[in-house]
Amino acid sequence: MNNINKDIESKQIKQFYLMYGEEDYLKGQYRDKLVKALADPEDKMNVNYFEGNGLKTEEVFEIGETMPFFADNRVLVLENTGLFKKAPDEIEKRFERFPDSTYVIFVEKEVDKRSRFYKWIVKSGYASEMNTPDEKMLLTWVKGLCKAENKKIDDAAIFYFVEHMGTDMLLLKNELEKVFTYCMEKDRIAIDDIKAVCVSQATDKIFDMLDAIGNHNQDKALRLYRDLLALREPAMRVLYMMTRHFHILMQISALVKEGKDNKTIASVCGIPPFSVKKYAAQAANYTYEELKDMVEKCQMTDYGIKTGNVTDVVGVELLIAEFACD
Repeated sequence: MNNINKDIESKQIKQFYLMYGEEDYLKGQYRDKLVKALADPEDKMNVNYFEGNGLKTEEVFEIGETMPFFADNRVLVLENTGLFKKAPDEIEKRFERFPDSTYVIFVEKEVDKRSRFYKWIVKSGYASEMNTPDEKMLLTWVKGLCKAENKKIDDAAIFYFVEHMGTDMLLLKNELEKVFTYCMEKDRIAIDDIKAVCVSQATDKIFDMLDAIGNHNQDKALRLYRDLLALREPAMRVLYMMTRHFHILMQISALVKEGKDNKTIASVCGIPPFSVKKYAAQAANYTYEELKDMVEKCQMTDYGIKTGNVTDVVGVELLIAEFACD
C-alpha cells in the first residue's frame, strides 16, 4: 500500500495495478486514489468500470487499445472478474498491446498466485494484498479519522469501539460518522457517546455469551447464541469474536505466568489496562494449553465452514456447546 502512495506522490504510476484480499474498504480507497491521480473520476469517456465474472474481454481490449478522448490518460477498472483464478490463454499479450496512455486497475477478492496472469502483473505492474489490519493498526487509523474531524478520543474509547463493532473498516468508518454527528458540539468522544449511537443489542449479547462461555454456563451461552441468530447476527462474526477472545486469554495466560504487569499485558494484547483484570480472571479458569487448543478449534471450525464441511450456524453452535460445558 505504501508503494502505491509513493507512486502517486512521485507521479511514477505504473500501467497495471492489482489490489486483492478481504478488506473491501482498503481496496476501494486505493482504487479511487489511483483513478483520481490519473483522470477525472467523472469522465465517462476515459474512465471505464467493468465488474463481475461475465466480463466481455474483447470489449475491454477494444476500449483499452483506444487513445484517450481529449485527455492524457484512459483508465480501466476491472473488479471481481475472476481473471486471476482463471484467465484466457495468453491474455497478458492483449494487455501488452495497450498504449502507454491506458492504465488498468484490477480489484479482486481472491487470486491464484500460481497463475500465469498473476505472475505477469507482478512483473509488469504492482500487486498489493489488502487484508484487515491488526487491532493496533485499527486503533491508529480510528484515532487518525477522529483527528481529521478535530475530535479527541482516548485509547479506552477507541478500543471499546473496535471491540464492539468488529474489524470491518467500512463498517467502522460508517459507525464513526454517526459518532461524529452525535458529538457535533463536543470536542472529545467518550465511551458513552459510542454506546449511545453504535452498540447494538446483538453486540451486547455477543459479550454476554462470551462471559457465559467463560463461566461454563452452557445453557445461557447457547440461548444467547440463538438470540443472536434471531437478531440476524452472522454466525461467522460470532466465531470471529470467539477466536479473538480466546486468543487474548491465551496471551494473558502466558504473560501472567511470566510475571508481567497489567500495563505490559495491555500493550502486548492490544487491550486497555482496565480490561486486563477481567480477562485475567477468565484466563485463570483455563491452562495455557487448554486456551491454545480452543483457539485452534476456532480456526479449524472456520476452515471447516469455508470448505463446506459444516454449515456456519451448526459449526459455531457445536463449538459453543463444547467450550461452555462443565
